[in-house]
Parts: sequence; C-alpha cells; structure tokens
Amino acid sequence: MRITLTLLSILLLTPLMVPAADFYIDPQSGSADGDGSASRPWASLQAVVDRGLIQSREWDALPYKADSSKLVSKNENGPVRPGDTIWLRTGDYGDVTIRKHYNAGPITIAAQQGHTPRLRSLLIQSSAHWAIQDLHVSPEFGEGPRKRNLIEIQSHGWNGPVHDVLVEGCVLRSADDTSQWSVEDWNTRAVSGIDAEGERITLRGNHLKNVNFGISVSASHSLIERNEIVNFAGDGLRGLGNYSTFQYNLVKNCYDVNANHDDGFQSWSNGPDGVGTGEVVGIVLRGNIIINYEDPDQPHRGALQGIGCFDGMFVDWVVENNVICVDHYHGITLLGARGCRIVNNTVIDPNDRRPGPSAIRINKHKNGTASTDCVVRNNLVSALSVEGENMTDDHNRVVERPEELFVNPGKFDFHLRKDASAIDAGTDALAPQIDADSATRPKGEAVDLGAYEYESK
Repeated sequence: MRITLTLLSILLLTPLMVPAADFYIDPQSGSADGDGSASRPWASLQAVVDRGLIQSREWDALPYKADSSKLVSKNENGPVRPGDTIWLRTGDYGDVTIRKHYNAGPITIAAQQGHTPRLRSLLIQSSAHWAIQDLHVSPEFGEGPRKRNLIEIQSHGWNGPVHDVLVEGCVLRSADDTSQWSVEDWNTRAVSGIDAEGERITLRGNHLKNVNFGISVSASHSLIERNEIVNFAGDGLRGLGNYSTFQYNLVKNCYDVNANHDDGFQSWSNGPDGVGTGEVVGIVLRGNIIINYEDPDQPHRGALQGIGCFDGMFVDWVVENNVICVDHYHGITLLGARGCRIVNNTVIDPNDRRPGPSAIRINKHKNGTASTDCVVRNNLVSALSVEGENMTDDHNRVVERPEELFVNPGKFDFHLRKDASAIDAGTDALAPQIDADSATRPKGEAVDLGAYEYESK
C-alpha cells in the first residue's frame, strides 16, 4: 500500500508528457480546412502561422524591454506544440515570416523525405527555438519584390531579440545558372544568403550558390559549420558577434563586380564611436577552405582577400587548420589583435602576380594601437609579417615552391607530399589536436606544419 501511494503521488506531481506530433503542409493538395494530418494536410505554412495554430509565447507588452518584459502564453489552444515537427511537401510556399513566436521548446519545420518545398524567402524575427531543415530558397520560386536576404534571422528593437535558431541542410541560390550574367546582372539580380542576428544561432550544412554575400553573422555564441558558399559577389562569410565558431566551411569562386573589397571571411568591431572602436572577442576560425577561383578563365574574376579583419580590436581569437588560396596579399590579416593565435594554417598564393604574395599578417590597429600577446606558429605561408608587443612567431615556413610540399597545389590539394620537409617540423605547443580533415595530430615524431597532418596510406 505504501509503495502504491508513493507511485500515485509521483504520478500526480509529474506533468503529463505529451508525445511529439507530426503535422503536414501540402501546397498542391492541402486545404485550409485540413487538420494537419498526413491525410488532411494544411495548404500554407504562412497561414498556419497567421491563424494561430502554433502554441508559443510572446512578450507581455511592447515595446520589448530587457529588464522588465516577461513571456506569456500565445495561441494556447494551437495544435502545434513545442517538440512537434511541421513537414513540408513539394510545392511553392512564397515568402514566409515567423514573428513573435518564442517557443518553450524547439519546433521543427522540415522537408518531408522525398519532397522539395520551395520558398522565395524566410524571415524569423523576434522569436526563439525554431529548427529549419532541408528547404530550398530562391527568388526564382514565385513572383514578388527581390529580397535582400534569402533567410534572415532578425532581432527587432520593438518586438524583441531572436535566439536559439537552427538552419540546416537548406539550399539557397539567387538563380540556378549565372554563367551568362553580366556585371549589371550580378549587381541587380544577386541576393545574399543568410543574415543572422541574436544569440545561439546554428547554421549547418547549408549549400549556397550564386549569391551576393554568403553568410553574415552578427549573432553571438553561435556555430557556423560545414556550409558551402560557391560563386559569390560580396564576402563569403562575415562574423561580427562574440564567442562564435566558424568551422569546416567551404568558400570558393569570387566574382568581382563592384567596389566591395571581397573577403572569404571578414570581421570588424563596432564601438561607441563607430567601426573600429570596439572589440570582437572569442571568435574561432577552424578548418575552413577559402579558394579565390577554380577556373582561371572565370568571368569577372578578381582578387579575393582570405581572412580579412582590418578594424580591431580582435581579442582571444583562434585561427587554426584553415586552407587559404587567394590571389591577394591579405591571406590572414588581423589589424589590431590581442591574445590571438594563428596556428597550423596553409596560406598559399595561386600565382606570382600582384596583388600578392598571400600572407599571414598581424599588425597594429588603424588607429596606431599595437597588437599584443599573439602567437603565430606552425604555418605554411607565401609571406609573413608579425609586428607588435610580446609577439611569438616560430615554426613557420615561407613557401616558395608549393609543388615541393603539396600533393597537387594546382588543383587545390594542399595535403603534404610524403617527402615534404614540413613533416614533423612543427611543435605541439598550442597546436590543434586534429587537422583540417579531423585526423589526430601528430602522426609522426612531431606535429607537421600547415593545415594537414601527413598520414601514409
């Protein structure tokens, strides 16, 4: 009896766990009168949001005030609840906006297996705990004014911040084929990929093609990994928020069509007096591959800066295992750095023409403030310039003949040859424990120089 009463008490005190549910939207055969089931799907994602079918939360009053606003229930009777998944079937969804939906737990919007949902754009504003997976987004999918960004994750001064959003496995493009685009076409028809503000944003495994800017992140404490940005006219990646990690991304093929100085990755600080008067803290750049161009005859080909950070201060950055092949003297550049380390990168210029050679540089801030307490180590690079106070520069090698070190530099294969002098030539002090392929370091007697550890096969 005592055991039975104890179990009964536990059951009464424990909230009932509602199993996660699946809902379906089908623009071709769905109906507004459906119930969202697999056999009676809804017809429109935007209508599901606008009709209050998603159980969520919102601020008790607007404008949002960080020190006093409280979340209250929204759409209490909505059938879609935290933990549920909304499956999208093949069809056109237009421009979708999710605004003021702060879910108590993640709600997923994803492509049903075997289906291709197509959006013109997606805006998630002043919301939280959303997961977006496997969608196709392009202005080609319907009519309407050209958007600035295909996916935008946005905070708003009146409606509140955005946080805890995942975008994964999506395919984004301005157009499927831009091979015949003129300079004017690139400047009038190209749209940018993803722009993310807020906190704790994860952008993973997305494929961006033929875009203006690729992925721009001012969010803090965020993760940007394993994305591909192919054919772009602005910057491939931007990272302006603190404590974010950009890792294992591929950025290649820059189109030089305007006055923007194009970067594979770019950052700058914003402070009380504008650009260059603040700090960007705790960024990690790991295992990224940045390639200026694959085809020497690519139309509108220009010189791409690799990792270009010109308006510090940049504080406590880790830049490791990146492969940079760019036709510019800014391979990895930090102007105004404190407590940063640049270790085991491969930075190579694809030719001997100007601007170049591609270099690793740490120099003073534009305002004259010296860089301090940085480490540059174990790098293979076309040129090197390290200036500042209490700087460490060791075990780096300037590469004059890439063919003597790398398997096939002409095809951008910067793995080490079996007879490369860079093997076992580094030090394990502050070296990453894995290389750009996630292989364990070291394989031999010591850490190898550059982004890749040699492993005999």
